[in-house]
Order: sequence, then structure tokens, then C-alpha cells
Amino acid sequence: MKQHEHSKSNVTEAGTAIDKVKRQNDDSGMSYNEAMEYIARTTGGQDTQFLSNTDVETVRQQIQRSEEH
Repeated sequence: MKQHEHSKSNVTEAGTAIDKVKRQNDDSGMSYNEAMEYIARTTGGQDTQFLSNTDVETVRQQIQRSEEH
């Protein structure tokens, strides 16, 4: 998107009001990736392992230690 260099308003050459679009984006809720990350973190999200921040090996070690005691 190119802005008019001589214009003081925040409008692209195509006439898009940049500030308006930014406000609409802010009000639109979570993005797809944010929603997928939330689902993975809060529900275990089947088939969303790639979004999880869980270290599987650490969990396995913790389970093994707890079973040994």
C-alpha cells in the first residue's frame, strides 16, 4: 500500500483509510494463529501439537519419576 506523499491524511492511493482499517483489525478478535495457540494451550488441542509449548520429553521424565516413587 502506498500513501499519498503530499496528503496529511492516512489514506492509501486506492483510498483506503489506514487508521480505520487498523481500528477494525483491533476490534476483530483473535487471529487464526492466536485462536489455534489458545486451543492448544487450554484444551490439549488434538492435532495442534505444533502450537504447543510443552516439552514432551520433560513431561515423560516427570511421569516416569512419579511412577518410580
